[in-house]
Amino acid sequence: MPRVIRARDVDAVLESYPPSEWTDEGWLPGWRTAQSGRRQVNVFHDGPGEKTGLEKYALELQAAGFHVVPDQQPDGGRRRLHITRP
Repeated sequence: MPRVIRARDVDAVLESYPPSEWTDEGWLPGWRTAQSGRRQVNVFHDGPGEKTGLEKYALELQAAGFHVVPDQQPDGGRRRLHITRP
């Protein structure tokens, strides 16, 4: 059973990459985390380069010991990573 994880734990691993930021012109490329219950954090890449960004983040998070599952929101929605602790 996965252990408790916090978005800030994932943020700490990804801090070497720029986080996403909304401007009047749209999203500046970068990552964003969202807590999904006590045992999962979702990672998104906003802006262009979504697939490449998520692949980089997955490698970093796996190297840090997290369990990473690529996923896509229902009905062809956004790609994301489900992050848990093994």
